[in-house]
Amino acid sequence: MKDNKFVFFLLIPSFFFIVFFYLYPTLYNLFNSFTDLNLFKLRKGGNWIGFENYIDLFVDPEFIRVFFNTTIWLTLVGVAVRIILGLLLAFLINSETLKKYKLTGLFQVSLIIPWATPSIVAVVVWRMILDPQVGFVNQTLVKYGIITEPIAFLSNTSFVWPSIITIITWNTLPLVTLTFLASLKSVPAELLDAATVDGANKLQRAFYVILPHMIPSIIVMILMSTFWTFNNFAYVWLATGAGPGTFTNVMATEVYLKAFVDGRMGYSSALGIVMASIMTVFGIIYLRMIVKRNLKEIF
Repeated sequence: MKDNKFVFFLLIPSFFFIVFFYLYPTLYNLFNSFTDLNLFKLRKGGNWIGFENYIDLFVDPEFIRVFFNTTIWLTLVGVAVRIILGLLLAFLINSETLKKYKLTGLFQVSLIIPWATPSIVAVVVWRMILDPQVGFVNQTLVKYGIITEPIAFLSNTSFVWPSIITIITWNTLPLVTLTFLASLKSVPAELLDAATVDGANKLQRAFYVILPHMIPSIIVMILMSTFWTFNNFAYVWLATGAGPGTFTNVMATEVYLKAFVDGRMGYSSALGIVMASIMTVFGIIYLRMIVKRNLKEIF
């Protein structure tokens, strides 16, 4: 009992930190979501309107498009591209060819550059690269006759989402790749040797030996990438401002627009609670996986 009390008193500072910096803002935001709080009338406060904000949210046709952009384009496509490219790059860097020519270290160092670049800087640089007038991409495509006139990649509805995903992938792919590379290096050599003795070729060893060993790290990276992407604000806002028009508007930018442009703080709070609820589901899945993994390692 004395030990338990001692541990309890040690945890009190952390408990207050969690309450005041996490729990209180969440509860305050939840309360605001049931009011008509307006940014331009903060002194008056908000009147209690119950679930009206949530009803308006789910019947709003714009929300359907915002939800589609967030879940399909930003999260599903963006995460899938990173996972697939991350796996391919990890296998490439770990390949015998690069080891033979001593290029493995060079590739690993090259991955650190985009990873170490702040997201704001990455978006600004890519906006210059994709610029229709002075951008390197357009100048190269026009020079070699691939296109006849420059393309406004970040304002053309046919190219804007692939462009945003390219920016996000460039900035975040290194972490995914290095995680998979570490998982690749942890594959027991005995398993690969046994598969070789049994007559398995490189492709068969990759599919039947290496990938099954990497499944835990793949699942964790999918979930973590989903966390980082679903509620991301910076990439879309800095790249397009949710444009052209509201074509690339996602839930994170919608929260900002409703709160600080339209002034509908209550509605924005409701949208934030919906986002938090969706992320909570992914959080529960992630925690269950981590707990099961730790239990397997212990027992």
